[in-house]
Amino acid sequence: MEELEQGLLMQPWAWLQLAENSLLAKVFISKQGYALLVSDLQQVWHEQVDTSVVSQRAKELNKRLTAPPVAFLCHLDNLLRPLLKDAAHPSEATFSCDHVADALILRVRSELSGLPFYWNFHCILASPSLVSQHLIRPLMGMSLVLQCQVRELATLLHMKDLEIQDYQESGATLIRDRLKTEPFEENSFLEQFMIELKDIPIKTGDLAYWPGTLHTASVSFYHGRHWMLGSS
Repeated sequence: MEELEQGLLMQPWAWLQLAENSLLAKVFISKQGYALLVSDLQQVWHEQVDTSVVSQRAKELNKRLTAPPVAFLCHLDNLLRPLLKDAAHPSEATFSCDHVADALILRVRSELSGLPFYWNFHCILASPSLVSQHLIRPLMGMSLVLQCQVRELATLLHMKDLEIQDYQESGATLIRDRLKTEPFEENSFLEQFMIELKDIPIKTGDLAYWPGTLHTASVSFYHGRHWMLGSS
């Protein structure tokens, strides 16, 4: 099952648009089974199964269909992959979800070989270590990288201000007044940045940039670039 765990870590997060709501999801499907993570930004659910579970569930949900587990896995991959890559992509399946206690059941309905095909992903609450591995540590790593970039840019701006000051003291004048800028004040900039950051609403519709950000952070963390965060 290590292949599924590592494969899931490398997959990008994407929005799974449902009729009732939108979920953040990532999935990895191979010949050995699949691993799925789903989140509504309040909780995170997870399911990881091998071919034996796929075979048993397929028999329970699709009594008229007879095929090896690999065929069902391939079909699920064909249904989910284009949908997660492009939310506007017209899906060949219908997705819905139900909350049962702490679990989440993601239901899929489509066709396979001209017959109805049904699948239920039975997701339980993800463990704290899994949430940390796929969300918290990548985001912390990205936050540290951004902080370093802010410091580097602040240093560069200070150097530019000193360069401009040197030009002015040498007698240089600005021909176009509209290009004139005030010296960079790092403390004022950071204070304003923190004020604006607090005002950002944490809502699904306002976080369209999350999947790409999370993927970049996850891949960077996976390759060990953020050594200060420790290993999983």
